[in-house]
Amino acid sequence: MSRTNKSWLKWIGASLAAVTVTAVIVACGGGDSSSAFNTSGTQTATNPPPDTTVTPPAETGAQRVKHVFVITLENKSYADTFGSSTQDPYLQKTLPSMGALFTQYFGTGHASLTNYIAMISGQPVTPETTGDCTTYKDFVQTGTTADGLPIGTGCVYPASVKTLPDQLKAKGLTWRGYMEDMGNDPTRESATCGHPVLGTTDQTNKQLAPSAAVPKGDQYASRHNPFVYFHSIIDSPDCDTNVVALDKLEADLAKIESTPNFTFITPNVCNDGHDGDGTGVGASDGTHRCADGNPGGLTQIDAFLKVWVPKIMESAAFKKDGLLIINFDENAASGVVVTTDGDGKMHYTVNFGDEACCSQPAGPNVSYPYTQTFPVSATAQYDLVFPAQGGGRTGAVMISPFIKAGTVVDTPHNHYSLLRSIEQIFNLPEYLGYANQPGLASFATPEVFAN
Repeated sequence: MSRTNKSWLKWIGASLAAVTVTAVIVACGGGDSSSAFNTSGTQTATNPPPDTTVTPPAETGAQRVKHVFVITLENKSYADTFGSSTQDPYLQKTLPSMGALFTQYFGTGHASLTNYIAMISGQPVTPETTGDCTTYKDFVQTGTTADGLPIGTGCVYPASVKTLPDQLKAKGLTWRGYMEDMGNDPTRESATCGHPVLGTTDQTNKQLAPSAAVPKGDQYASRHNPFVYFHSIIDSPDCDTNVVALDKLEADLAKIESTPNFTFITPNVCNDGHDGDGTGVGASDGTHRCADGNPGGLTQIDAFLKVWVPKIMESAAFKKDGLLIINFDENAASGVVVTTDGDGKMHYTVNFGDEACCSQPAGPNVSYPYTQTFPVSATAQYDLVFPAQGGGRTGAVMISPFIKAGTVVDTPHNHYSLLRSIEQIFNLPEYLGYANQPGLASFATPEVFAN
């Protein structure tokens, strides 16, 4: 939808006219701005011309934001993160007191990848993205819905499916994604625009401990990098320029000019809380501890945020006109149930929740309830059970010079709301995918940005 304001054209015209009139008067007066000559040659006192410059209205609310920073974390419920947990006092208490706590923020799907894709494109789930696209393959479009959404299967969307980075570029704005650990093992992913080869198994689903071959280890996961699932990005030189390792962020924050208008930060799968349970007890199997031996879970999330949130908030761009968003992709599954069928095959059943908000549509590509099966061996398999659309209640925190400290927002929002709100903040010309859902709430409101 167009948001062109014709009053700006009038203001520009009036300003140019004022400059022209002033220039003529100064030229005729021989450079003496205190006097001028009338047509008879006698000197007469003159008053300065009236000021015809029209001052544009001051930007208010979210429109004052010019730099958005998003940090996306993994797989935690609101009740745990902002309620019962003792592992994350910084995220649970300190950060909300500095800005706004969104108590009714929801994911849009299970598993992880569906949510990352939703955040930058508004696209709903496919059978493959619900399973995190263990094979990195193209999305094959078989049709289009009445509201313009592509129908099909697969993972990597064609160039015709636009994203928030495409919108920002068209507007003359800048963006960058910062991926922790990307490129640590160059034999499996590049340090820029890191993704598997199309048609191959995604090797980044296996996390690497530090070793002689990979001294820092590698806990990067392509499925947590939304930018590499769109041909409009990966087929462009912009991908290598703008999808980079996290260690590039600090230098970019040094000046306003080098800080992107939109920054998306993905920690590695330990620091985002995906792996480990925060206790540091038990084996490094992704359940109790991370591949590098750290505890993971909310403990690791808090440690990561304590490093990076101050760096962002101390940057000139944030201080001037920044917004920091800390959200989660989805809440956690309810656990694994192990059963044995009549043929002696073991089934590891993972039950995902059905919490959603905002009258979220299911989308055209998956019919719920939906079960996806992953064979492990001839005698075992995983069964992922998705009862309905939605990624569960996770909560979120937002901090900005324009948000009053201690604000609590109880209005329901989800990842489509996030995209819609960012599109409004940057005055972009349309809402992508389900960000265009009628009645969808935006947080880019005077109630939130009231400072």
